[in-house]
Amino acid sequence: MNEVTEHKRTPKPSWLKVKIPMGENYKKVKEIVDSHKLHTICQSGNCPNIGECWGRGTATFMILGNVCTRSCSFCAVPTGRPFFVDEDEPRRVADAIRLMGVRHAVITSVNRDELPDKGAKIWNETIKQIKLVSPNTTIETLIPDVKADWNALEMIISAGQEVVSHNMETVKSLYRKIRPQAKYERSLEQILRTKEYGKRTKTGIMLGLGETKEEVYEAMDDLVAHGCDVLTLGQYLQPTKMHTPVIEFITPELFAHYKEVGLGKGIEYVESGALVRSSYHAERHI
Repeated sequence: MNEVTEHKRTPKPSWLKVKIPMGENYKKVKEIVDSHKLHTICQSGNCPNIGECWGRGTATFMILGNVCTRSCSFCAVPTGRPFFVDEDEPRRVADAIRLMGVRHAVITSVNRDELPDKGAKIWNETIKQIKLVSPNTTIETLIPDVKADWNALEMIISAGQEVVSHNMETVKSLYRKIRPQAKYERSLEQILRTKEYGKRTKTGIMLGLGETKEEVYEAMDDLVAHGCDVLTLGQYLQPTKMHTPVIEFITPELFAHYKEVGLGKGIEYVESGALVRSSYHAERHI
């Protein structure tokens, strides 16, 4: 029996159990998402918190389609050649957020490396449309790696959002395996440039991929040095048998320890727990 099979058969610990999605708020959010022909990372990323978040009337919208140009080994979003750019998408996203009445909206996107502006124009227009129809809604944008296209970065982060997040995803030593088309140092520089622009910065790291404690501490030090304000730490879960297997299930005690360490190192806000994802309880640090 090979190692992958062993990991596949490892039962999830009790602290990873979640409730089945249901309830009136959940149904309302689903109806709005479906009727506006929108994508959410909640669905595309197989997020375990979809029941809780949609039950609270919140969702993380994913713009620029549902096909990514990257092939990260942890992600459930389909990889391939994306479809056309939907120019009407910003309006529909803004209208959906207005109908949901959310106070803090989270927007993310697939990577669109094939576009000259990496999708920056659609990002910019989406944020402006949300502010137009829901001026009291704060916005958090979870943006992709712009491959050092700093003009594209400025177009994205200058649109009026309050928080700009860019996920590191894992520690430096695992980048080639987990994020083969990304660069650890480039993502750190993107966070630094975002901070220097005057934005509140945020990132997320998945645990359980084989990283050591020392590597997590090193990543925290790098994030502090590059101006990261908010850090989320969560358990990696294997989406399908084709994705990287879980190496370790992190205990609640270790997640609590990492939170204390992160705060002690100077990160302003740390959300750390098995079910924590990038946008989980995102409104709390605003």
